[in-house]
Amino acid sequence: MVVKKPSIFIYVYNADKDFLREIRAGIEEEGVFSEVYERTTPACNTLTFEAARDSMLGSGIGISGVDIALNMRGLPENKTIAFYHMPTYEECRRLGANSARLIKKIGLKD
Repeated sequence: MVVKKPSIFIYVYNADKDFLREIRAGIEEEGVFSEVYERTTPACNTLTFEAARDSMLGSGIGISGVDIALNMRGLPENKTIAFYHMPTYEECRRLGANSARLIKKIGLKD
């Protein structure tokens, strides 16, 4: 029997590997699991919306090239919690940490 852990889903399309590494590090620092799935949709907002919708935890991240975004289930596709174009590594790590902090219902990092 396969048991899936509750995880933040990260949907990617031609993702920058360094951005992905830093986002996952931010999530891991908060003690939450993440899963990465390659997708065929290039629209970052769509990736983020679908990741949040599909995640058991309701938190999703989309990475399309050098764009990253964070969303929570229930928010519209065109409304993201955070969006960055060409983020710094610090912004990537903070976005990952904040996705986990939203689930844990604790204050977000600035």
